[in-house]
Amino acid sequence: MKLYDLYINEKKPSIGLYVAKDGKLPDLADKDDWVFSGTAAQDLLPPDVIRGVDVNGHAFRNMD
Repeated sequence: MKLYDLYINEKKPSIGLYVAKDGKLPDLADKDDWVFSGTAAQDLLPPDVIRGVDVNGHAFRNMD
């Protein structure tokens, strides 16, 4: 089963960013604002997050 690392934006905690386990964060202008928040298994995430990571290497998610 695939695993995904979650990063939360400190300035906007309602936004999460998923990447493949041990993957790199995308080239973001505000990279220092993202803090590792844990790892989730594929079956715990919405399908659109999985597709986003597979296609783009990352996916954003509303955490509210």
